[in-house]
Amino acid sequence: MSVGAPRALASSGQKPITEILHPLSAAEEPLSVTVGGDKEVGLTNGTPVETSSPASTSSLFNRLQLDDDLEADVRDPYADSTEMRDLFVTVDDPKKHVSTMETYITYRVSTKTSRVEFDLPEYCVRRRYQDFDWLRIKLEDSQPTHLIPPLPEKFVMKGVVDRFSEEFVETRMKALDKFLKRVADHPVLSFNPHLNAFLTVKDLNKRQGLALLSKVGESVKHVAGGYKLRARPAEFCAMGEYLDTFNQKLGTIDRIAQRILKEQSEYLTELREYGGVYSSWVGSEEELRRPLEGVAGCVTTSCGALEDLGDNMSLDFLPVLREYVLYLESIKNVLRKRDQSQAEYEGRLEAAILRKQEDRTPMPLEVEKCQDKVECFNADLKADWERWQSNKRHDFKQLLTGMADRNINSYEKSQAAWESLITLLQDKQTEDKTSETN
Repeated sequence: MSVGAPRALASSGQKPITEILHPLSAAEEPLSVTVGGDKEVGLTNGTPVETSSPASTSSLFNRLQLDDDLEADVRDPYADSTEMRDLFVTVDDPKKHVSTMETYITYRVSTKTSRVEFDLPEYCVRRRYQDFDWLRIKLEDSQPTHLIPPLPEKFVMKGVVDRFSEEFVETRMKALDKFLKRVADHPVLSFNPHLNAFLTVKDLNKRQGLALLSKVGESVKHVAGGYKLRARPAEFCAMGEYLDTFNQKLGTIDRIAQRILKEQSEYLTELREYGGVYSSWVGSEEELRRPLEGVAGCVTTSCGALEDLGDNMSLDFLPVLREYVLYLESIKNVLRKRDQSQAEYEGRLEAAILRKQEDRTPMPLEVEKCQDKVECFNADLKADWERWQSNKRHDFKQLLTGMADRNINSYEKSQAAWESLITLLQDKQTEDKTSETN
């Protein structure tokens, strides 16, 4: 029988894993935006297409919004429309708490629902990071065949990142909100009783927790101790290879992005010093005051635009990459548990066949249970994999679109500043000629 989830919820007719290509490979279908209803602009593999530039940033987003509308049904075959959803959660309002024993941050968790499992339609509780960690552990134990979304890392290097800084708290709050939304949108995890307790109970007792379903996870954790997997099915081998390749791509992008941030920071320091020279020059060149002040102002504007670009990369771009690196580890963990379940089934089946040949005993019931467990793992993992792929495509499309928009805004600010300087210099030249004539 199915473990931890109704068998009816398993996917029927998923795409074979081998047909799902790498998101950053040249062979994948290019990420595209619909322009004018029938033209597409390729964004990934350099395919020659019509590349008419939008007149403004807002027009770019209007076109992308149209593309999102057209792809809404394709994006997630398991996701219900907003009208059909019956569980909404939000993580916000971080608050710092200081006591004699410790200092920590709590977040407000708000819930709105029409489900009969909840006594009230709305709840509001406060949770700290370790409460989210408790929930994830409980979900992993009670739903071992499903992919549990990752949490942001708990530990940070002291002296490198201040975990009570506004930027860090804001980034962590967004990550916790995304984690909880992913769980609440899942067709199986959202009905887990531990999630219900997390969302509704004022004083969450983590030491006792809920005993319900915990034995299921423990049994899966310790299976296959004396068995060795013969061969992983081809589709799951392809899944593992995909994860390794995707992980390498994300790691490379993260390392390069970190170098870019470091170089931008060094360049920003030099640029500010460069602009200061023009500001100090004004005092000794009265006739050049306006041009010099104009140059200093342009440099200051460029510094601000570059600083905003770096902040956006640190606060918006890199956290998404790190979330997906953690996601890959979660998927690999489920894959390992699936392999353990298969190894246990193969070992028990082989032993039962030998016994049957010797004394003609019927096939033990435990072998059938192991087979059911493997089938449940396969069905649940395939369904969650397809759901994850769909979410990933949506997340990376938003990420890359946002990155493009921020770069456009940054360069537009700098361009506008320097263009205003040209106008100023031309006016100054006209004034000088007029004064020479008089």
